[in-house]
Amino acid sequence: MIDRLITDATIVTMNPAREVLYHAAIAIDNGRILDVGDSEQMTARYPDVKHEICGEGKAVFPGLINTHNHLFQTNLKGMGDDKVLKDWLNDMTYPVGGKLQPEDCYTGALIGCIEGIRSGVTTQLDYMYPHPMDGLDDAVIRAFSELRIRAIFGRGYMDCGAEFGVREEIMQQPTKIESDVRRLVNTYHGAENGRISIWLAPAITWGTSEACLRMTARLRQELGLRLTVHTAETMFDRESTIALHGMDDMEILEKYGLLDAETLLVHCVQLTDRDIRMIKYHGAKVSHNPVSNMYLSSGVAPIPKMNMAGIDVSLGTDGAASNNSNDMLEVLKLTSLLQKVTHRDPTIMTADKVLEMATIEGARCIGMENEIGSIEIGKKADLFVFNPERNIKAIPMHNPVSTLVYSSAMENIETVLVDGLPVLEDGVLKTMDEEIVIQRCRAQADELAQRAGTAWLKRRPWQSLAY
Repeated sequence: MIDRLITDATIVTMNPAREVLYHAAIAIDNGRILDVGDSEQMTARYPDVKHEICGEGKAVFPGLINTHNHLFQTNLKGMGDDKVLKDWLNDMTYPVGGKLQPEDCYTGALIGCIEGIRSGVTTQLDYMYPHPMDGLDDAVIRAFSELRIRAIFGRGYMDCGAEFGVREEIMQQPTKIESDVRRLVNTYHGAENGRISIWLAPAITWGTSEACLRMTARLRQELGLRLTVHTAETMFDRESTIALHGMDDMEILEKYGLLDAETLLVHCVQLTDRDIRMIKYHGAKVSHNPVSNMYLSSGVAPIPKMNMAGIDVSLGTDGAASNNSNDMLEVLKLTSLLQKVTHRDPTIMTADKVLEMATIEGARCIGMENEIGSIEIGKKADLFVFNPERNIKAIPMHNPVSTLVYSSAMENIETVLVDGLPVLEDGVLKTMDEEIVIQRCRAQADELAQRAGTAWLKRRPWQSLAY
């Protein structure tokens, strides 16, 4: 007897041949994909099934991979509008970051991950950079465990940057950072049946001293950890990095051996052609966050150039304070449309390419392409069932990939499996009471705004025109 059989569905496999199978089935057992094939043949082959999912009229996709988030920011939706990155950090993000408590991080992670699940996300990378007190990281990881999602926890840090606006209360000494990274690795790395991983995540090159970069390189080599870092998001980032280190992002990362195939660079909006050549040469990966880049008016990342260079590019929502949602479906659509309108070329970013970035290319960017990112025999059963009839926006579904990227809504995500087990089933969250989480987050977000002195941002003056 096998655990699950999804029958009579359209399966978008994302396998090397990019096959889309019609009237097909997926057999799942012990958390992995046991078989994929014709529905009638599979039904005959596996007559004894614990749970069967009827996929008639529905599509099945590999779970989406969100390679960049700051889940504590879920508490801050709508408070950072109409600001460039530097002002957004100084007016709202840094003040809040300095007042965070474990309950803020826990509820922010819960609501952010649930929103992700409801938009087809099975893997989240959370980049947690402010640490004004102990226990914040454990609170986020607790949310991952309770929701039973696949998650990477990026242990972020800053130890300098006051001249650029970094607040002292969120800086930490390298010795403190190193001690906590070791604790996190010993406690959580590989936990929850391997679903939780720990990465190093220096927040910004202009907030990380040379001593801290050396510590990062040493820890990375000793513990075998992957690395993610914000890179060239704005010209302010580039200029500040040069002011601190005398060289730009790519050069400083290269100098300390932090630019390689296990490095995930985030944003990469203000790249030069030389930067792109360096990324390709070292085999580094990229997380593209188009909604955040538009929200903060940071610019348009040169994704087509990176694609042509053969660089692996994944997708991320970024934190909800610079996006206002954790909706990956929104990211899919805007990834394509932003490049089309910027280049005035409708072919420059197809729906097919966007889905690759959100699935198998995303898996490569986090070093898990042999485990997730496609529906293939032997891989982990991280996937979702898409039902076009749950929201009229997706009707008619002529092409499942086009529908997902351009015409979908959260309601269309009917069932989500992680390790072959449902975290969302028939539209219902299975791992906890969603209504309780919603009410807890509403109260917690209000209390955090009062504590951080940012409540005034909730009732800012009406402004129709900028002048």
